[in-house]
Amino acid sequence: MSKVISVNSGSSSLKFQLFDMPSEVVLTSGQAERIGLDMGMFTIKYNGEKKVIEQPIPNHKVAVDLLLKNLVELGIVKDLTEIQGAGHRIVQGGAYFSESVKTDDDVVSKVRELAELAPLHNPAHLVCYEAFREALPHIGHVFVFDTAFHQTMGPESYLFPVPYDWYTQYKIRRYGAHGTSHQYVNKRTAELMGEDVNKLNMITCHMGNGASITAIHNGKCINTSMGLTPLGGIMMGTRCGDIDPTVVFYMMKQLQCTPDEMDTFLNKRSGMLGVSGISSDARDIQAAVEKGNERAILTVDLYANRVVNVIGGYYMQLGHVDAMAFTAGLGENDAHMRERILKRLEEGLGLKIDYELNAKTHGEEALISLPGSKVQVWIVPTNEELVIARDTYRILGLA
Repeated sequence: MSKVISVNSGSSSLKFQLFDMPSEVVLTSGQAERIGLDMGMFTIKYNGEKKVIEQPIPNHKVAVDLLLKNLVELGIVKDLTEIQGAGHRIVQGGAYFSESVKTDDDVVSKVRELAELAPLHNPAHLVCYEAFREALPHIGHVFVFDTAFHQTMGPESYLFPVPYDWYTQYKIRRYGAHGTSHQYVNKRTAELMGEDVNKLNMITCHMGNGASITAIHNGKCINTSMGLTPLGGIMMGTRCGDIDPTVVFYMMKQLQCTPDEMDTFLNKRSGMLGVSGISSDARDIQAAVEKGNERAILTVDLYANRVVNVIGGYYMQLGHVDAMAFTAGLGENDAHMRERILKRLEEGLGLKIDYELNAKTHGEEALISLPGSKVQVWIVPTNEELVIARDTYRILGLA
């Protein structure tokens, strides 16, 4: 038996699970949330108990230190040397990586080079990796890339209509993200349906602070909403998603700002935060919606509309859809947003939804469509950490 820790760091979060492999028994799990905001939250579950710490978590290194400290203090491991492998989610593998790999200096260098394509993620991943490597110098580390699952897209989906030599010389194309999550949810939904994943058409909706939607035909990705970087696609917590490129040129002139300053506007000051003026967190915005805040209401309507536009396009590309699955923080827990999206899709997709069940389902597997719905609609909590642990165990040869 080998203890393997899976590390899944997002732009404002760090999720983790410690597995006993190959049994896949979870010894502990948890997450650090609201990293970089005024007040953070660290949660760790162990032995049927849950410990919650509220404190500022200014960056991902602080989150890692908090995690490792609690593993020992709570007796989950007697010593950090009990951990034999660590797997790290990496958003952007670019053209270098089409599968998970054991880390070395060259791999780390390439991930750092690709930081411009995932400015909110790859740097955070590397901070986490360096913190874990410093604390756990005796073990092997594996990088698991979000872009790998999307490598089955055809050129009609991954190419942009720009000069072709931008692709051949600079590898400008759609790479997507959240591939590990889409892969897991696709397979798990098929299991829940009692169907062969290789015989289903599915749309998976990973909706968190970062968000993407993927069209899957017979278990393989044929399109996904994120683009060259995680900035593309639907509206997100702080990212604008797809916009008219002219907006960038025009506003750079109006604001007299540099490319780096514009990058900050689009990646960190747009999306839900930018429209609402309240927060990047959907929970804060929903609270404002319930108080009648007009900009909060506009924010959730805009978000739902962007999601519906993508799902509708993917439905037509697939020809028919057997199932649609919601996952990630917002997708799993925000019943209000799911309802807004599904009501806009009802007529076009022939949906019949149990909205009472939807309203009381938070963070658990559930079929929320009714018999007679043309598309089954599921809530399926993602488990990227399990996929990461499996790859880590296999690549490090811990069997």
